[in-house]
Amino acid sequence: MQATVGDTIAIPGRHVGDAGKIGEILDVRGTDGRPPYVIRWSDGHEAVCIPGPEARVAER
Repeated sequence: MQATVGDTIAIPGRHVGDAGKIGEILDVRGTDGRPPYVIRWSDGHEAVCIPGPEARVAER
């Protein structure tokens, strides 16, 4: 997975019926656009995240 600052990341819910999470990538701390990422989630919470293979990145 590769991303740049400003990209959107989407992580699906863990269980059927769970809402997924959508956020904006604020910082890329890995090399060559790789995780970990600092993400501002849609609820305003900011966190460092190493997303799993189910995550999807959409370019800005």
